[in-house]
Amino acid sequence: MQGFAVLCVTTPPSGLARPLDTGSGALAILCPKGNRTFTPYVTSVWTRGAIVAMTLRMSIANLLDPITANGGKTSFSGLDHWMQGRTLYGGASALIAYTAVARAFTDLPPLRAAQVAFVAPTGPEVELRREIVRQGRNVAQVRSEIWCEGQCTLTAFWLFGTEREANAVHDAAPAADWPGPPEEAEPTMTGKGPAFIQHNFEIRRAQEMQGPGEPVVRRWARLTTREGLDPVGELILLGDVLPPGAMRAMQRQGPISSINWSFNLLEPAPATRDGWWMSENASQHAAHGYSSERLRLWNAEGRQVLDGMQCVAVFG
Repeated sequence: MQGFAVLCVTTPPSGLARPLDTGSGALAILCPKGNRTFTPYVTSVWTRGAIVAMTLRMSIANLLDPITANGGKTSFSGLDHWMQGRTLYGGASALIAYTAVARAFTDLPPLRAAQVAFVAPTGPEVELRREIVRQGRNVAQVRSEIWCEGQCTLTAFWLFGTEREANAVHDAAPAADWPGPPEEAEPTMTGKGPAFIQHNFEIRRAQEMQGPGEPVVRRWARLTTREGLDPVGELILLGDVLPPGAMRAMQRQGPISSINWSFNLLEPAPATRDGWWMSENASQHAAHGYSSERLRLWNAEGRQVLDGMQCVAVFG
């Protein structure tokens, strides 16, 4: 055992305030010294705001820290904040599969595209598999899988490519009905939605429409903390955050489930202002219990950075 943490809480002299509202304290790590008793050392002193920030950082770390270059059997803890019903949120499981590749093969060129299939519920005890299918002079194609309880729960195909001399250049079309900057947008989903949204994302409106109507859902979204994420990992974690556009066309309430997610990255190093991205899910066609969705992301300046598609099961 390397040590364990103890959180010591103090309150103001009156003793009347609730510690989690106005208290302070220190986080100490108890470390063994041979056969001697455990010796504490203080790593940080906190107020309520600081401890909330630390909890959020730990939430990102819970996804990334257990992943090693060796892959194989991997145990995750503290994933309650990343759950969507009985499975890990799709963006989080895709990030795990991507990180397993990035840590195993450190000399890959930038990510250009991916195809991800959400096969079955993913839990905390997994096996991470990854292999280079082909690595040419300019393009590497890599497969990764997450296995849980003896079955594949996610399979992904990642395409990495070096920069080429451009022979065709044109920008993606600007977003229609640009909603204005995220700083002026109305907050939404506060304290609502699945656990992964409540604990990890800030959502703001990016369209006037609410309720039934055109099958498009558009929101400003950003992670509450991005510590430990590279720009591509941030988009993978955030890209599947919204419900499908078909939700607006449903005749009655019922479950929905993402089956797959394919995307192209339009920028090898995407960037935005203050972590804000405008996400749009638009149903192109819905029938027979499924919806074909187009998923896009723009940065805060209106530049598109991701173009994707998704098949969604619509129940009920």
